[in-house]
Amino acid sequence: MNSIFTRWFQRNFSSPATVVLTMLIIVGFFVVLTVGDILAPILWALVIAYLLEWAVSTLQKHSISRLSSVLIVFSGFIGISIVIFLGLIPIIWKQGTRLITELPNIMLKLKEQVLELPDKYPNFITTEQVEAFITSLNTELGSLGEAILSASFSSLMSVASILVYIVLVPLLVFFFLKDRQVIFGWCSQWLPQERHLAESVWAEVNRQIGNYIRGKVLEIIIVGVVSYIAFAIMGLNYALLLGVCVGLSVLIPYVGAALVTIPVALIGFFQWGLTQDFYILMIVYLIIQILDGNVLVPLIFSEAVNLHPVAIIGAILLFGGLWGFWGVFFAIPLAILVNATLSAVKEHKEYQSAQESSDEDETLAIEQQPDAE
Repeated sequence: MNSIFTRWFQRNFSSPATVVLTMLIIVGFFVVLTVGDILAPILWALVIAYLLEWAVSTLQKHSISRLSSVLIVFSGFIGISIVIFLGLIPIIWKQGTRLITELPNIMLKLKEQVLELPDKYPNFITTEQVEAFITSLNTELGSLGEAILSASFSSLMSVASILVYIVLVPLLVFFFLKDRQVIFGWCSQWLPQERHLAESVWAEVNRQIGNYIRGKVLEIIIVGVVSYIAFAIMGLNYALLLGVCVGLSVLIPYVGAALVTIPVALIGFFQWGLTQDFYILMIVYLIIQILDGNVLVPLIFSEAVNLHPVAIIGAILLFGGLWGFWGVFFAIPLAILVNATLSAVKEHKEYQSAQESSDEDETLAIEQQPDAE
């Protein structure tokens, strides 16, 4: 057993570059796992800086200096942020507050409809099953009430955290954009010399993550706006709140769409019951999800992410279990990192094997020269 492990280790980690790459990844994962919550403002600033770097680079291509490009893009970012916080956030907050107050009535109506199911479908649903569901629903409602109460007690702390984010994140974004090369240079001086493999992985990950973040923001905006317009045309209550939820749900592929279906269906059911309007709502919502998954995503991410759906779901479960919200948020970028690392190590091993074969051929040729003479 030891010999098998030794051969595997020598085959995969005999190169100093591979060892350096592995150590950097382990250290990075350890830092995020242990102090990720503390570094949350930096993580948010990095995401936004990745998003804005494309605009800065585009302006630089038009012969505008780096500093001027950063100031223009950063000013636009601050302006859009002010519009969102002063224009959209109050409306969304008001709708969310009203929804929380009406949630008991929504659940009561759902309970009434469930109690009628054994009479309508006696061959499929029994009274015992309905009673078990009602008991579970009451338990969930109690947990929800406790969560809302605890959230109200911690609201002052949340306000303080939001104020810290409002100040720190824009400041960090500005410096990440302005001093990008300086920061990279300072970090690289502390890295080992044998880091060419890590640099090749970083170049690939940097390109793919930049494309992914820009594409994901574009997808959120398109899906959210289309959903809001569709819900508003139908006269659905909380149209803006639900549109934002549907837009943000694309951050978690597959899982997000399934989760956000529940509030959309519950609010539609509470407003219209099992009527034609409710079924139209669910059909429209299903069409939006189908177009997003089969048309919009392939168009936006054709070159950004090349991962199998099983790998994406596995990344969400793994990193979400490790790091909670941040693990889910960065699941696909982390999966990109793992995929790029495996590809780079494979290419490095093939290159080493080719070099060793070439050296052996040259040695053999030199040894055979005297015999030929």
